[in-house]
Amino acid sequence: MDHSRGWISTPLTDDLLRGALELERTERGGLLPHRLPAPARARSGGDEQVAQAESQPSGVRVVFRTRATAVELDVLRTVTAHRGVPPRPDGAYDLYVDGKPAGRATASGGNVLMVDLSDGSRELFPGRVGSVRFAGLPGEAKNVEIWLPYTETTELIALRTDAPVAALEPGGRRVWLHHGSSISQGSAADSSATAWPALAAAVGGVELVNVSLAGSALLDPFTACALRDTPADLISVKIGINLVNRDVMRLSDFGPAVHGFLDTVRDGHPTAPLLVVSPILCPVQEDTPGPAAPDVSDGQVGFTALGDPADAALGKLTLRVVREELARIVAERAVSDPYLFHLDGLTLYGEADHAELPLPDRLHPDTAAHRRIGERFGAFAFGPGGPFAEGADSP
Repeated sequence: MDHSRGWISTPLTDDLLRGALELERTERGGLLPHRLPAPARARSGGDEQVAQAESQPSGVRVVFRTRATAVELDVLRTVTAHRGVPPRPDGAYDLYVDGKPAGRATASGGNVLMVDLSDGSRELFPGRVGSVRFAGLPGEAKNVEIWLPYTETTELIALRTDAPVAALEPGGRRVWLHHGSSISQGSAADSSATAWPALAAAVGGVELVNVSLAGSALLDPFTACALRDTPADLISVKIGINLVNRDVMRLSDFGPAVHGFLDTVRDGHPTAPLLVVSPILCPVQEDTPGPAAPDVSDGQVGFTALGDPADAALGKLTLRVVREELARIVAERAVSDPYLFHLDGLTLYGEADHAELPLPDRLHPDTAAHRRIGERFGAFAFGPGGPFAEGADSP
């Protein structure tokens, strides 16, 4: 690092972070963003999948106002790798200046969590603190946002700039609280800022709090309680894909679980617009129940469904069954809940979209598909007459 620039170190404090439900002060004096609060993490029963997903800071950003022309962020990242599979690209840190894209960088160093897909075993290889650097910024006063990567657990160690930093006052924008699966967390978009919820939030001009949990959108009560207790003006829950590909319940369980989840959310947000979104198209699970499993071929990971389509008649869930049941449940509840809405996921990404923009691993949309989904969700939810449109939060 060039110390001749006259760097100023600014303590990392809560008022410089947006999009996290909780910030943990670490032994190094840094901040570790969490997307589930401590009580929810405790009630997850030590589930490693939940712990990994909630600590990956999708939608979390470092936000401040400054005249700085250069910014450095020291981080200790934890990268997940899969044994026998080429490493994934480094997680992207996207820089926005006054709301416009202004750069992208990656961090060096970090820990590596090695996962063996054959048996699920995990081994952690410790690493060193690395840095993310942006330079050449305009010298006038400006709002700076650094979006953290959705693929890497990110402990924030230090913030340096070549001009003073000030926390931004709350701007009065509405808060949109969203929960979904890995697709909503960002897989396989280029970055958190190009994941579909971030793109839709930009359309709506709202503050995003993304509580999506890769592999763990399972209607768990602890997740519902976290949503219940998080301040928000607008709420959406995208339900279905993980229930099918993890084969965790049958149709007879699904309805009560959805009702219980929505009841808990409503306990904390009785009149907030609440949008229930069903799954986007995923051909391998449209009519074939789970479980789904990774399929490694030529060093690339894809996904396949292991269930028997005939078992859908016995109550096993498929995406087609989930969509039909969610539509029925929302229609039933909306009779007494005028703030409840439904969106069919096939309108976000359906058969024609799959023909043009196929899922690279047969499960997750790529960046181009994320953009399409974000634009369509934004137009539906925030557009004229939409459930999240300005002035539409009262019947």
